[in-house]
Amino acid sequence: MSEELKTTAEAATPADAAKKGKEAAASAAAKPAARTRSKKKAVRQVAIGRAYVHASYNNTIVTLTDLNGNVLGWSSAGKCGFKGPKKATPYAAGVIVKDVCDKTKDYGLKEVAAFVRGIGSGREAAVRALHANGVNVTGIKDVTPIPHNGCRAPKPRRV
Repeated sequence: MSEELKTTAEAATPADAAKKGKEAAASAAAKPAARTRSKKKAVRQVAIGRAYVHASYNNTIVTLTDLNGNVLGWSSAGKCGFKGPKKATPYAAGVIVKDVCDKTKDYGLKEVAAFVRGIGSGREAAVRALHANGVNVTGIKDVTPIPHNGCRAPKPRRV
């Protein structure tokens, strides 16, 4: 009885192996085609948003978001190729805003409220560049953090 099982198992094995080989080859051929086809994600339309401008002495960062705070696109002077002290210039702020507006063009952003933070020289230039790139600026608010009495002062230096 055990000999009969062995012979049937041996006889079935090559056929099963052939079927498995064909299935494996078919699935391997189908996978690369499935990977190359990818659905393009539908971009939602956002007409009104917010523009956050962070202008420090060393860099300028611009972020465009929707009204809930979800980031649509961002850019900085370092990302646009500026190095050293050129990152905090008004010209760099204009280039940054152009870059971020090109990235978020698909969203259809028409109006933004600008929130400006920091004391760098790219503050006003960034807001002007927003308007120049076809985005209507509905309001400008300064959200620079101001310490109310701040941290404890260091002890006086003894010389």
